[in-house]
Amino acid sequence: MNYTIFNKNRLAIAVGLLLGTAGQAAFAQEANESEQEPAVEVIEVQGIRGSLIRAMDIKRSTPGVMDAISAEEMGKFPDSNLAESLQRITGVSVSRANGEGSEITVRGFGPGFNLITLNGRQMPGTGFTRSYSLQHLSSEGVSALEVYKTAKAELPSGGLGATVNIVTSKPLQQPGQRYSFMAKALHDTSVVEGDDVTPEIAGIYSNTFNDDKLGFAVSFSHYQRDFQRQQANIQGWQANVDLPEFNESTMIDPRAVDDEGNRIGNHFFPKDMNYGIDNVENDRTNAQVTFQYAPNDDITMTLDYTMTNAIVGLESVGWGIWNEFGGNINGYELDENGTAIYADIGGNDGSFTAFRETTEVDARSIGLNIDWQVTDDLKFNIDYHDSSNEIDNGADDGMGSNGQIILGSDKLITKIYDYRNGEVPSAFIRWQNGTNELMPSEIDSNFSQFIHSPGESNVEQLQFDGEWYNSKFDIPMPVVKFGFARTEQTMYGTNAWSGLRGGPGFNPSFPEIFPDSMFTRHDTGSFLDEFAGGGANLMPNYYYTYDFDEAVARQMAYLTEDVMGGDAYVPDAYFNGITGESEVEEVTNSIYIQTEWEFEIGDYPAQLIAGARYEETDVTSTVRQRVEQQVNWVAASEWIMQYEEGGTANYLTQEGSHDVFLPSIDFRLDVTDELQARVSWGKTMSRAPLGFLAGGRALSGSPKPGSRTGSQGNPNLLPFESTNLDLALEYYYGEASYASIVWFKKDVDNFIQTTITETTIDGLYDIYNGPRYQQAIADIEARGEQATSTAIFDQMLANGHGNADGQIEPNSNDPLIVWNVSQPNNTDAKSVDGVEVALQHMIGETGFGFNVNATFVNGDVEFDVDSLTQQAPLTGLGDSANLQAFYEKDGLSVKVTYAWRDDYLLGVGQAQGSADAPPQFFKDYGQVDMSINYDINENLTVFFDALNLNNETEQGYGRYEEQFLFARQYGTRYALGVRYGFN
Repeated sequence: MNYTIFNKNRLAIAVGLLLGTAGQAAFAQEANESEQEPAVEVIEVQGIRGSLIRAMDIKRSTPGVMDAISAEEMGKFPDSNLAESLQRITGVSVSRANGEGSEITVRGFGPGFNLITLNGRQMPGTGFTRSYSLQHLSSEGVSALEVYKTAKAELPSGGLGATVNIVTSKPLQQPGQRYSFMAKALHDTSVVEGDDVTPEIAGIYSNTFNDDKLGFAVSFSHYQRDFQRQQANIQGWQANVDLPEFNESTMIDPRAVDDEGNRIGNHFFPKDMNYGIDNVENDRTNAQVTFQYAPNDDITMTLDYTMTNAIVGLESVGWGIWNEFGGNINGYELDENGTAIYADIGGNDGSFTAFRETTEVDARSIGLNIDWQVTDDLKFNIDYHDSSNEIDNGADDGMGSNGQIILGSDKLITKIYDYRNGEVPSAFIRWQNGTNELMPSEIDSNFSQFIHSPGESNVEQLQFDGEWYNSKFDIPMPVVKFGFARTEQTMYGTNAWSGLRGGPGFNPSFPEIFPDSMFTRHDTGSFLDEFAGGGANLMPNYYYTYDFDEAVARQMAYLTEDVMGGDAYVPDAYFNGITGESEVEEVTNSIYIQTEWEFEIGDYPAQLIAGARYEETDVTSTVRQRVEQQVNWVAASEWIMQYEEGGTANYLTQEGSHDVFLPSIDFRLDVTDELQARVSWGKTMSRAPLGFLAGGRALSGSPKPGSRTGSQGNPNLLPFESTNLDLALEYYYGEASYASIVWFKKDVDNFIQTTITETTIDGLYDIYNGPRYQQAIADIEARGEQATSTAIFDQMLANGHGNADGQIEPNSNDPLIVWNVSQPNNTDAKSVDGVEVALQHMIGETGFGFNVNATFVNGDVEFDVDSLTQQAPLTGLGDSANLQAFYEKDGLSVKVTYAWRDDYLLGVGQAQGSADAPPQFFKDYGQVDMSINYDINENLTVFFDALNLNNETEQGYGRYEEQFLFARQYGTRYALGVRYGFN
């Protein structure tokens, strides 16, 4: 325990109240203004137990249904990642990126439905989204996390699932000099090419001066992590592709047959099968500087600046196959759901890929807050901040973009997809060389592409809040809160795509570009070995790697304009200029009033909070669009969009607006000193994803058959509006011990459904299945050969349909291309309900304790996997549970946590999925973490952390578990460190 003594003046009392509500300490004392009592001793319990006490006190004293997490001590949050901490809260589960918690789902509502605020300020999202990535913010300067699950008029809107407020340390809240410094060494067991041990350092310093009227605090952290991600993935499943007529010896189909001999139900085939290894370097720096000035007891001014710089460098290798369907299917086996678990497919190619990308996230926020106690009964708070979040995937100094190099060959006989055994499908090729392995001398240039897509989100916000304390009227209404705010949010992004550089599709062929020595062969013995069927059991059981820079240099030297004409190899994302540009501006004006009532019902104390918030929002979308000209078939497996010369573009501006009225009521009844009953009713909302609001239409630049896709925004989308009811019973039976149960129901209007519409566009003709295409098939089959895409392309060239560059251009007698264009629209209402249960218990004075919670949710928002109609389900819906057990005594603390999340819907639509917008499901996930701390003395602590001790893996699937989508393998992470502080 730490002991703090301070003079009892008005500022100290005010600070004490602030600390009580912000989770910094729990104070209990009799109001006594005697001049003869010069000092007050305040005992602050630290460590795990102190953190749980403060969090419980916040939960108990705050109106509505909410939870909190408090720092164990200055500079020490319960987890190194804020998202990982939040998942300990009932009803909260995390989405993971790179094996770390990144974004949160609350009560089944995914990241886009939750609002993240920093000290009450709305933060800009990362990338083209509203979602704030919590992995980019260090936890060292954070004193508490507050999760509000029910509506409150005073809270900023946007948190339909929940509003999460990140509270940072303020110097005047805890006067005097305080500091904490930490250093640790990190080891990720997955690392191969990076450093085995990487550093993390962090510190926070706080001090007050001039009789505690002036305060200064600074926190910083620097974090590095090197790791490897191994993965297998399928980009999408195609429903009801054309199947040739087979006899029973070449196909297995257990589906029922109707009276006419036709199979009953749908069938599904994978569009591709890919494997990859990503070597990742993650470098993140955070800092926050806070100045506070309180010239007197009535005014406190706070100026703060927060910055984050995160750089992720990615070097990847990959290998895999691509499939087209129809006459090139040689055989297959389906399961009872119609999913292909085995397929023998001819044509197309096999590839070996190298990918490089360096992405930088640069976030800045500056804000000014003035807290003014105007009179004893009136208080004002004025807050302004200007925050930005920039993301740039061109932080690689050499390219200024990301880059993908695809080498391989189309000299194959057939490709085999097999998912009849194990957890990871096999996909191998029978090559024309008579083996299942391509030789280095046979590896050819396919194509490379370079993409630069920077973006920036900005939020400028002014908030005015007032509180009136009733000392004049004899009514049980002690407080009225009111205020208004103006929030201007803009999102801007551009996209530049080089096109497919270097004569895509092995046409013509240039295997002589690359010497055999450029390629290194590897076996798959340690690849995805945590999965059944992975490692040495995987087919193919080999892959090649090569140097990215060497591959670029050799193709630049060989595939020049003299050789390739317009397809010359130029590693420049801006070869064709800017291919896309969009900006969305959203301006919201809001006003609210909130009243607080305190009274008794019989002998039971009661509290009622009632209020309403009204908001008006205007949206302006400006999109730059290039003018599409035609789609050329440039190689057997490559189709390329051609645009009007000179990069001609037009700008489309669209506007939208909406308003919302959000009433709320929170009622609390103290049944006993330990038992509280709560009822909350109100409306919350979440605005449409920013990317959906960007109008205009964009078509795929590489529209292969089965992948003729496009997207179109809708600036007139209405926000999601939810009417919520919560019933809660909370029993606080001991210090840091409580049990609670909550039933909740959310009725959500204006649900947004992304509808895919089959659309044709005048002038964009389709070579595929046109008269020349059909003639080529007839010519091939007349010779008794199989009409694969490669054979059809070569036959059309032989029939004289190629241009001077060996490409096939569309004719006006070809049919129009049918595009699957997706557009979001508001649709019907949905309903979600569920139960949250939690138990937190300290086992006497033994030092042992635990907390456990679980959330069970359901509703009419689930995806119907058996229907091919387009649907508007709720992403993120799923049950979750968390367990934390700990021991803390005599300077030693040991904590073990387990976080589990059931299968949930990750999203609707697959990158290469069919027009029915198939789903993506994430399999259940459970992770075990452990932390050990030992206090050498009252200032010095050594600690050891272990994350993902059970080496959990990530898996995803489509409509059914047999429709494999991805498998990812990371590893266990360890940290050994030391912390020195004075509090």
